[in-house]
Amino acid sequence: MSIERITVVGGGTMGNGIAHVCAQAGRSVTMVDMNQDLLEKALGVIFKNMDRQVKKEIISAGEKDEALGRITTLTSLEEGVENAQLVVEAVPEKMELKEDIFTTMDKEAPADAILATNTSSISITEIAAFTSRPEKVIGMHFMNPVPMMKLVEVIRGLATDDETTQAVMDLSTELGKTPVEVNDFPGFVSNRVLMPMINEAIFALMEGVAEAEAIDTVMKLGMAHPMGPLALADLIGLDTCLSILEVLHRDIGDDRYRPCPLLRKYVAAGWLGRKSGRGFFNYEK
Repeated sequence: MSIERITVVGGGTMGNGIAHVCAQAGRSVTMVDMNQDLLEKALGVIFKNMDRQVKKEIISAGEKDEALGRITTLTSLEEGVENAQLVVEAVPEKMELKEDIFTTMDKEAPADAILATNTSSISITEIAAFTSRPEKVIGMHFMNPVPMMKLVEVIRGLATDDETTQAVMDLSTELGKTPVEVNDFPGFVSNRVLMPMINEAIFALMEGVAEAEAIDTVMKLGMAHPMGPLALADLIGLDTCLSILEVLHRDIGDDRYRPCPLLRKYVAAGWLGRKSGRGFFNYEK
């Protein structure tokens, strides 16, 4: 099954990144978001990131223009999915929001279309239950920043069939990514391992073990991590980290996933990391 027409639902950081790599790989892309201003901002981010690729001679100026020409934007989900072969949902980690989107996609997308979610922690099986085609629902978890990161976690739900899985594995490879198939379990592999590390780093900061810069330096120089856990949390978004930890804590039932109170305090204050200008580090400058 060759996938040529892709709809990305959500124009945020992950959504515009997924649209970027799909268009760059020659696919026709429709990016859908209810917020027209966010769509325009997303196109600006894609243009800027592709321009950076041109300067680094990763792509040519002509290839950039061709890729941008493959992207269209819509504010109507119903219209956006009506001709799609694959829909990738990339909205915030809120189950009620995903339920509304997948219910609508199931009604409006072609019967043979694959419905994928970029969720980083929510059950694929549970999401698939909102549709009449659970065999065609799958997790397609890209890493941030999408244009740079090679991994895609491909998560099969309980009913996901072999044809759907193979089509998504093949497409991921064609997008220049390395797909890894994992089972449907809270946090999958990436966040089940990553989030406890980030959470423990936040506990270390809260308990005064060391300052944020020192904690990150230990992990970068001592453990050969390219980025410290607190800076990485800021990049991911502290609200996203909190949402993932809450899912892990609830669904696994183990207190090792209990979100640090300092993380909750920062999110309540609106200190969400890079996207808000302030998190564990200050980005306002």
